[in-house]
Amino acid sequence: MMALEPALAAAMPDRTHADPWRLHLALVGGVWLAILLIFARDAATMADIWWNSSTFGHCLFVGPIIAWLVWQRRAELARLVPHAWAPGLLVVAAGAAGWLLGAAAGVALARHLGLVVMMQGAVVACLGRDVARGLLFPLCYMLFLVPAGDTLVPPLQTLTARMCMGLLGAFGVPARIEGVFITIPNGYYEVAEACSGVKFLVAMIAYGALVANVCFRSWTRRGLFMLAAIVAPVLANGVRAFGTIYVGYLTDGDVAGTFDHVVYGWVFFAVVIAALIGLGWRFFDRGPNDRWFDAADLQPVAPLPDRPGRALAIAVAAIAVAVAPILWSAAIAAGGAATLPRHIEPPVVPGWTRVVDRSHPWTPRFTGADHRIQAYYGDGRGHVVTLAIAVYGDQAEGREIVGYGQGAIDPEGDWAWTDDTVAPPAGRAFRISAPGPLVREVATFYRVGGIVTGSEVGVKLETLRVRLLGGRRRAVAVLVSAVQPDRATSTRPAIDAFLKALGPIDRLADGMAGG
Repeated sequence: MMALEPALAAAMPDRTHADPWRLHLALVGGVWLAILLIFARDAATMADIWWNSSTFGHCLFVGPIIAWLVWQRRAELARLVPHAWAPGLLVVAAGAAGWLLGAAAGVALARHLGLVVMMQGAVVACLGRDVARGLLFPLCYMLFLVPAGDTLVPPLQTLTARMCMGLLGAFGVPARIEGVFITIPNGYYEVAEACSGVKFLVAMIAYGALVANVCFRSWTRRGLFMLAAIVAPVLANGVRAFGTIYVGYLTDGDVAGTFDHVVYGWVFFAVVIAALIGLGWRFFDRGPNDRWFDAADLQPVAPLPDRPGRALAIAVAAIAVAVAPILWSAAIAAGGAATLPRHIEPPVVPGWTRVVDRSHPWTPRFTGADHRIQAYYGDGRGHVVTLAIAVYGDQAEGREIVGYGQGAIDPEGDWAWTDDTVAPPAGRAFRISAPGPLVREVATFYRVGGIVTGSEVGVKLETLRVRLLGGRRRAVAVLVSAVQPDRATSTRPAIDAFLKALGPIDRLADGMAGG
């Protein structure tokens, strides 16, 4: 009888591990479902971005890729015994804290990142440290579910425009640049947001990370491949933009537009990916049958199966940690938004009178503002300035005073950022350009909480402080702008004179928000 015991044990190796895996996987699924229900709005927003934004369409493939990565590791994972690990709750707490900071500051990226980190933490807490180490790359790859990269658009636009100018000069094409606008003898081109290459870059980073893990073992080779995956699309996008302008120089703008759509949309991306893989192929050092990890190294001694009560308690604790920031936000929000006046009127400015502006239309974008006004003033000496004010009683999802597409430059409009200029006290100043070319200088101020600032980061930090600790929740944007009559004449003296007559920005903003 005793001789049968080893044979029975060998005949049923999976049975001893099946029950723990079923229990812990069920707990992970339960915690994930709870987190997704608690943060359903953020999860739905992320899914909407994946589906509707061409920049983040690649995120739709991240989930299936993660499932495939886990499936590839199934043999090694089967040799591990899952065991709930309380320190994994710290990862959930980090994600919850990130979500709270994002909710308080009105930063959707932080909320989305916090949601994904909470789900990663649920895996670590419910399956344990050893299993989490075996799943390290699939867990890390979950970060590509976060739609991030929009902030790269302006610097990539500028870089692409400068690369175009360098290549145009090398090919003998006379060109002049004004910010992201490039003028050649027979055409006028804008390196628009769609031309920045950010779509290509963020997709290539996700693709490069996958290839680096699947095809390489050496960290040096992984690092070099990732560097190539970042540099190649940036350089390729510069060449693509130059090619569009060069074709326009040799032919006309209509041909150039068709060339750009066909080459970049259907061919260029595939060519760059193929070239990158072709160059890296001979350096692949991971065999198709290589193990992803050694289960004996991760778990030299298999722990006893977890007590169901203990594992359930850790899973419930993960849900409690995840829901904590919701409760905190609700408690702080009980103070309510500011009570605004029913309507606002442009202020009376000493020495300046209301006039009609006949320059190229410019309207700053402040989606969700409770009040918006735009007025034009002249000083009788030919100077005309535009005053735009936006008032928010409170900020919420989709109606933050600063963020992508908010402010002086409407992504759907004609104007684009050119360069920063000398900032006025507690503000920010920059030039924007429109086809023509037309140049406009804009001075921007934000009144948030207890400060006046021109910094978008400063706005987010002050909003964060008010929402975490309480305080005045109204937010007001004040923009003063003027069109530059010619390249040699600055509009800054007129703007500075108007700001001096306008008086303190905090007093103006508080008056517009009801005191």
